[in-house]
Amino acid sequence: MNARYYFPLIALAAALLLAGCGDKTPATAAAEHHDDTGAKITHFSDKTELFVEFPTLIVGQTVTFVAHFTQLADFKPLVQGKLAVLLSGGNAPDERFTVDAPSVPGIFKPGVTPQAAGERELTLSVESALGTLTHELGPVTVYADAQAAAAGHGEHGDDDSGIAFSKEQQWKIDFATAAAVKGVARTSVAATATIKAHPDGEAQLAAPAAGLLRAAGAFPRVGQVVKKGQVLAWLAPRLGGDTDQATLEAGAGKARIALEQARRDRERMEALFKDEAVAEKRLLEARANEGMAQAEAVAAQARAGQFGDGGGSGGIAIRAPIDGVIAAVSVAAGAFVAEGAPLFHVANTARLWLEARVPESDIGRLGSPTGAAFSVDGFAQPFVIEPGRNGKLIAVGGVVDAVTRTVPAIFEFANPVGNGGTGGALRLGMTAKAQIFSGGDKPAVLVPAGAVQDESGTQVIYVQTGGESFERRIVQTGARDGAHIAIVAGIEAGQRVVSQGAYLIRLSTSMAGPSGHGH
Repeated sequence: MNARYYFPLIALAAALLLAGCGDKTPATAAAEHHDDTGAKITHFSDKTELFVEFPTLIVGQTVTFVAHFTQLADFKPLVQGKLAVLLSGGNAPDERFTVDAPSVPGIFKPGVTPQAAGERELTLSVESALGTLTHELGPVTVYADAQAAAAGHGEHGDDDSGIAFSKEQQWKIDFATAAAVKGVARTSVAATATIKAHPDGEAQLAAPAAGLLRAAGAFPRVGQVVKKGQVLAWLAPRLGGDTDQATLEAGAGKARIALEQARRDRERMEALFKDEAVAEKRLLEARANEGMAQAEAVAAQARAGQFGDGGGSGGIAIRAPIDGVIAAVSVAAGAFVAEGAPLFHVANTARLWLEARVPESDIGRLGSPTGAAFSVDGFAQPFVIEPGRNGKLIAVGGVVDAVTRTVPAIFEFANPVGNGGTGGALRLGMTAKAQIFSGGDKPAVLVPAGAVQDESGTQVIYVQTGGESFERRIVQTGARDGAHIAIVAGIEAGQRVVSQGAYLIRLSTSMAGPSGHGH
C-alpha cells in the first residue's frame, strides 16, 4: 500500500477501535462483560442481520436484550422500528416484550422478564419501513432460579474468541459480508488490458491546409456532444504570394462592377434583338458574359469573406465525421494553424474495445475465449463482457509481439452508464486487469473478489464467526470469474466472509489490547 494512505488508515482504525469500546471506566466495562453465562446469537434474514446479546434467562428476573439490527442492503444500522421479543412454546403461554424505538441507531434494548421455566422458542421481530423483519432464533432455556441456571451453565451461542470488531465499528466504515457459495468457476487467463475506441467511433481532425481557424458559433469544448456533419469551426486558408486583405477587397469590388456592366450589356442586347437590330448570337454572348461575371463576383466575395471580421461561413468547414463527444481540443479560436496540425479529437464511447495482451506462455491455455472480465482502478466492481448479451469477441491475434511477447485478444462491449445516469463510465486509454475466460467450467466455492486479501504474498480471508467476531483464514485461491474468486481450500460454502472492510479488521488485530465490550 502507498505510504501516504497507510497512516490515515491506521488513525481511522484506532478511532474505530476506541469508538467500539466507548468511554467506560474499567469497573463499568468489567460489569458489562459477561462471564460464561448468557448468549450471543447472530442470525440473518433476507433483509437484515441480527446480533443479539442477553444474560441467562431466569424466571422473574428482568434482563436487557441488546439487539443490533444491520440492513443488508448497505450494512448500515436500522434507524427506526418497533421491536418485539417473543418467548413461545414449552407448554406455556406466549410472552411478548416490546420497545418502541432503538436507543441509538441500530441498537434496541428491550427489557425481558420471563414467567415460565423450560425450553422456549425465541423470536425477535421488528416493524419498520422495510416491513416486518422476523428472526426465529430457536430454543433457549428459561431457568426456574439462579441455582438451576448455574447448574445448567447458561446459554452460549456465537463463538466470539476470534478478532473483535464491533457493530458500531462496522457501521462507521464501508463494510459488508457475503456468504461463500457453491458454484461454477470458469477457467481464465490473466492479462493486462487497455480501453480503446471502436475503429468507427473515433476521429482525429487535422487542418487540411494552413490558415486561420475561426469559430462556428461557440468554439468546441471538451465534453461537448456533437452530431455527424456538425460544423465545428471554419478554416480560412492562408493567402498566397503578396496578396493581402485590401487586395482581396478590391478584387471583390471590381468583380461587382464587372457584373453590373455585364448585366447592362445583356439588357441592351435583349432590347436590340427585340428590334431585330442584332443577331441572336450577340445576345447569347452577352448572357454568357453576365453568367461568368456573376460567378467571379461570388468567388471574389468569398475569398475576401474568409478573412473578414464577420461570422459568415467563408472558408473550409471542419465538420464532425461521427456522432460523439469532443475528447480533446488542440487549438484556440483565431489561431493560425499549419497544414496537418491537430484540431479536434471526436470520440463515440457508447461502444468500446477491450484490448487484452495475453502472455505468450498462456496462449496454449487460451483456447477459444468465451468472454472476459476486467477491473479498473476507481471502480469497486469488475466489468464482465458476455458475448450475446453486452459484447462480443472481435479477434485473437495471430502474431506474438516481438517486444512484449504477448498476443492481443480484443472484445467489443457496451460502455456501462456512469454514476450520473448519463454518459459512459469508462474512458479511452484506461488500463485494466483482465481475465479472459477460456471455456472450461469447474465446481468451486466462490467468494467476492474483494474478500481475498494479499498479506505479503499470502492469500487471506476474514470469516465472520459471530456478529462482532471474525477469524483470519489462510486460503488457496483458484480461478477468478468476474466479481468472484474460487477458493480451493480454507473455507466452506455457507460461511460468511468480509467482502468490504477487511483491511481495517486486519489493522485492528495489530492495535487491539485486552478489553471488554459493552453497549
